[in-house]
Amino acid sequence: MKLLEERIIRDGRVKEGNVLKVDSFLNHQIDIALYNEMGKEFRRLFPGDAITRILTIEASGIGIACAAAQYFHVPVVFARKTHSINLDDDVYTARVRSFTHQREYDIIVSKRYLTSEDHVLIIDDFLANGCAVNGLLELVYSAGATVEGVGIAIEKGFQKGGSLLRGRGIRVESLAVVESMDAAAGTITFRRT
Repeated sequence: MKLLEERIIRDGRVKEGNVLKVDSFLNHQIDIALYNEMGKEFRRLFPGDAITRILTIEASGIGIACAAAQYFHVPVVFARKTHSINLDDDVYTARVRSFTHQREYDIIVSKRYLTSEDHVLIIDDFLANGCAVNGLLELVYSAGATVEGVGIAIEKGFQKGGSLLRGRGIRVESLAVVESMDAAAGTITFRRT
């Protein structure tokens, strides 16, 4: 998606350790117009009517998933990272390792909001090693639901997550695939298809 790539080049910052900071428009401060265009693009990439739910993980995926959901006309369910008193005890749980936070945590979805009847589109902001997406897939499989695909805003193509998921036969559509980043030079290159 050219619009997203241009924004990454203009406002993204590369930091040591393969970190791409896009907090000025994607995952801290949010550019709603950009999110809206991303939502339209996800709908174009997944045109069928099978999808009944969009699943994401808190927190950065929620806004993108909501923007997409308005074009699919389906609810968004987000996996929580903490169990609260207002969450039912009847839940699906998966263990996830966070690349950004360098720690493991459980993600939780109520069984009321993910069932065997669902056809799920998973949406998230980043795909690096695939840990978050694999956790979300585990929740979907635990429910007996069907995975229709995975939509990612920014994929780090030089990390293994995308290729591992595609190797398992999972449809992954990324709006921008970063081929390489150089923190010292501050450069970013994108994969061309």
